[in-house]
Formats: sequence, C-alpha cells, structure tokens
Amino acid sequence: MTLLRSENGQSAVLAVIFMTVLLGMAALVVDAGSWFRADRASQAAADAAALAGAQALPEDPDQAAALAEDYAERNGGGLASVDVVTTVVPHDTIKVSVERETPGFFAKAFGIDSAEVGSHASARSANPTAAKWVAPIVVHWQHPDLHKFGKSTTIELADLHSPGSGDAAGAFGLIDLRGGTGSVGASELSDWLVHGFDQYIDLGTYNSVPSAMFNSSQCKDAMNARMYDNLLFPIYKTLVKGGSTAEYEVIGWVGFHVTKRIGSGSSGTLEGWFTRIIAEGISSTSASDPDYGVRTISLVE
Repeated sequence: MTLLRSENGQSAVLAVIFMTVLLGMAALVVDAGSWFRADRASQAAADAAALAGAQALPEDPDQAAALAEDYAERNGGGLASVDVVTTVVPHDTIKVSVERETPGFFAKAFGIDSAEVGSHASARSANPTAAKWVAPIVVHWQHPDLHKFGKSTTIELADLHSPGSGDAAGAFGLIDLRGGTGSVGASELSDWLVHGFDQYIDLGTYNSVPSAMFNSSQCKDAMNARMYDNLLFPIYKTLVKGGSTAEYEVIGWVGFHVTKRIGSGSSGTLEGWFTRIIAEGISSTSASDPDYGVRTISLVE
C-alpha cells in the first residue's frame, strides 16, 4: 500500500509538470502568434502613415506631420514620433515610429500581461525620373504659367506652335509614348488620354505623332471623359526636325487640370490650370532636377 501511494504521488507531480509545459507551449504558440500579428499591423500602420505624410513634402513639413498623425490615429493609434528630415533636398523625407501594447492570454499565467511592439518607417517625396500613366500631350518648358499652380491658362496644340523651338512643321503637340516612330493611331492615342500610358517612360527624346489627331472623334471623346480631371503631361525643351521625324526632348512632367477642350481642323486648345500631383514613378536621387510640381512617393530604408 505504501508503494501504491508513492506511485500516485509521482503521477500527480508528473501531471502538474506536463500541464505546466503544455500551458507554456500554448502561451508560446497563441501569444507569440498574436504578438507577431500585432507587430505586422504596427509596421503596416507606420508604412501607411509615412506615405500619407510624404504627400505634403517638401513644401509643407508641418502638414506632413499632421497627415501622418491623423492617419495613424485613425488606424489603431500608437504614434510615438514623427520627424521630417533631409535626404536629397530639404524636407523631402518623413520618419515615423509606432509603438503599441498588445495583451497576452496564456502568458498571463507566467506573469506576462502584455508585450510592446514597435515599428519604424520612412517615406520620401521626390521628382520622378520616369513616370507611369502619362498622357500624350506635351507642354513647352517655357510656358508662361508652368509654375503658377492653380492659375487659369491654356495649352495650345497646333502645327508650328512650339514656342522657342523653331520650325518643326507637322508636329502638333502629340507624342509617341512607346518610344516608336510616331505611327500611332487615334484609337491608341485616345486610350492613352483616358487611362494614361501603362508603362514607365523615361526622360529623353520621343517622336512626334505627326497629325492633328487630337481633333479626331475618338480623341475628343477621350478628352471629354477626362474633363475636370488631372492629367500628367510630358514637358519638352526642344523640338527638332519636322513631320514624321520631329523629336521632342522630354525633361520632366507636369500635372494639368482640364476644364475645357476647343478644337477644329489643325488647331486645338486645352483650358485649365497646372497643378501639383502625386504620380507613380521612379524617384530621382539628384538635388539639381527641375521641379515642376510632380512628386513620386516611396518608402525608403
């Protein structure tokens, strides 16, 4: 009988040890998984808050901080710090830190009530060296209202209307975004006007589309579909040669808010105003690039 009572006591001890180990494993699986998910959520919030704030850079660092704070607050809170710093040009980068406390479940049995998770993110606003969703209408770099954002103005499309560029008969302000020879049909041009070109295009030389196809029925319908919307146009510095061999030297991008289209025959006019926009693009790493109000936003290390 004494031996049986001894064995029962050993079994009880082993059961307690086994349950303790099992509880510890449950704490590890459940709580560690919960904390990992919380850490991922805090990183997503930090990334999104940084991207939101970068939209106001480099022009308004205070607004950038306010945007990041507002976004973080509406998505779980925990914003610990916001700093606007210089990476390439003054006030072009925002750094965000998010810290949150996440509760434990089984871990409370071991005296661990919660765990701290924290994440950091930085986002930069930069001029694009390449851009996506570009429309095929060019703007001259010496347009008098190019930097006067919000001021009503016009963009004229007509044969030989290329201020400062010299004689280039047959170029009407339309550009072959594919980098081809300029043999683009009205259907393709109209698609680029409605949706933008669906590939990145670099700065450089592009052929003219040698016709007044902006007055085709397809392109008119396309422009009407984009009325009161912002379009992304290439900016060119020089226009050389003529007709099917005319070449535009693209040096940047500008946003344009379209309010009216007028055109017939070989001439046309867009009315609206130049505007700052955020575009999908590849960020420049140069501080000397011309600034035309178009920004691309990206997370950085």
